[in-house]
Amino acid sequence: MAQELIDGRRARGDETRRVVLSHALDLASVEGLDGLSIGRLAEASGQSKSGVATLFGSKQGLQLSVIDAAQAVFTREVIDAVRERTPRGLDRVVALVTGWIDYSRGRIFAGGCFFSAASAEFDSKPGPVRDAVMAALDTWESYLAASLAHAAPELPDMTDPAQVAFEVTSVLAAANTRSLLHDSDEPYARAARAVRDRLRGLGADEAKLAPLTEQADAARR
Repeated sequence: MAQELIDGRRARGDETRRVVLSHALDLASVEGLDGLSIGRLAEASGQSKSGVATLFGSKQGLQLSVIDAAQAVFTREVIDAVRERTPRGLDRVVALVTGWIDYSRGRIFAGGCFFSAASAEFDSKPGPVRDAVMAALDTWESYLAASLAHAAPELPDMTDPAQVAFEVTSVLAAANTRSLLHDSDEPYARAARAVRDRLRGLGADEAKLAPLTEQADAARR
């Protein structure tokens, strides 16, 4: 009986944490991680300040938990979704780019790409929060670079996968920012077109670039 009681409390605590983190993700993506506080989150989630403080301990603990949760969402929505259905090679590279655009354009986070916003907010603020944001972005860029490396036989003119990954992630981040600023999907069309043209210049098979062309057209509708 005692163990069942403990397990029930733990399950309720886990569910409360998930609910609170969901509110925190949306708040942070719109208002910024630095503006996220125990009190603000308690108000938004309908929880008590003491309850939220118990879950996360401190503002920094809350921020780091939000970053972890955001990375889990990104990994599920972009990386895992592509990895499960698309084999290594150029098809996977193209799917990662179109998946990222869907993730950002679909506003899974209310403020667009969580990490684009967080990196702009913390790029000049050293500390654990910036380190966590940087690690998440580096993980994404490294995965894209590795995927490009696997696609090397299909990109005969590519000499530096890491450079191409840097260019692609930079274009995608710019599209997210411009889309939010102008309240327009046009930046996503331009990003898809830019990546398509870059891969084409590296010798990619035109047929395999079709999803990027389709996404460019869809983003302009």
